[in-house]
Amino acid sequence: MIRIVHLISGLNVGGAERDLGKLVQGSDGSRFQHVVVSMIEPGPVGKELAADGVEVHELGMRPGRPSPGGVLRLVKILRRIRPDVLHCWMYHANLLGLLAGKLAGVPHIVWGILCSDVDLGRYRPLTRWVVWLCARLSRLATIIIVNSQAGKKIHQAWGYDASKMVVIPNGFDVERFKPDAAARRSVRVELGVAKDTLLIGLIARFDPMKDHATFLKAAGLLCRSNPSVHFLLAGAGITQDNVAIREMVSENCLEGFVHLLGLREDIPRLTAALDIACLSSTGEGFPNVMGEAMACGVPCVVTAVGDAAYIVGDTGRVVPARIPEAMSAAWAELIEMGPTARHALGERARQRVEENFSLDNFVRRHIGWYEALISPSRN
Repeated sequence: MIRIVHLISGLNVGGAERDLGKLVQGSDGSRFQHVVVSMIEPGPVGKELAADGVEVHELGMRPGRPSPGGVLRLVKILRRIRPDVLHCWMYHANLLGLLAGKLAGVPHIVWGILCSDVDLGRYRPLTRWVVWLCARLSRLATIIIVNSQAGKKIHQAWGYDASKMVVIPNGFDVERFKPDAAARRSVRVELGVAKDTLLIGLIARFDPMKDHATFLKAAGLLCRSNPSVHFLLAGAGITQDNVAIREMVSENCLEGFVHLLGLREDIPRLTAALDIACLSSTGEGFPNVMGEAMACGVPCVVTAVGDAAYIVGDTGRVVPARIPEAMSAAWAELIEMGPTARHALGERARQRVEENFSLDNFVRRHIGWYEALISPSRN
């Protein structure tokens, strides 16, 4: 049996976290033993994995604070499990995993990079330092799995070792994310809006890169000409308790039109209820929320970041980042198409996911790399 330890900063409901979960749950349990380690307290994804019988650990670290104790706890876990591969997910885990993996004698350390076009100026000095240091140490990783061509290009420019990079696009579960008329009805009942209310949605945690400010500015512009549209926002930190979000809603005169749902575990239901899904990010690699919306038959308006334009193809609209006027105009164009044309666009979007971004291919390509790394050392 091949033993894989996955290290990730946290296990809340985010793109990288869901990718990890899909990989672990989609692989053959008789051939692979997966152990998941969260640097901070595990969130919903961690609980889901544990409920499925996956061994899940936490290092007890605090966000933004280096922890020698966390390093030692990880080394202890690795020495006990003796994994064939340590797969690290995102910058902080890449750095921690490289250090602890070398100390524990792990033979193969895989890095995961899941973003591109990151505006590092919006992040804390520690994060910027971690990204810089990882570039200098990248030659020590066995391979670096990048989920987008755009991500590969930008990280090469930052000094990451291009010879170690492998691109594996994300995959989507089209049985979990699918058109659902019942979800459309029930979500509108939950929100207290009419059954024919047009819903535009943004599923994203509160993070500078997700650029909720541009989304809400665009929403304010659209509401001036189309006051019947409502906006659904969900993700970690997207609640009335978030002062910054409340101020954005108020500044754009959107009280009563915006629904802040916070962290949710029913993302497939919320996504299937939308008429239009949106990506307003200033930086992404291969954004899961777009593939999930497309699988639900929902047309998308996306910013031209990462591989978003490639994912959407001709089934949605692509606009420049940080330009609310362009985003609002794209929404208006899709609204003016009418429900029949939007439905046809959504059907094409789902077909594109089925043909190009299957979950089976995502799992198979990761497993193939694990086996390729391990085979020489076992012969």
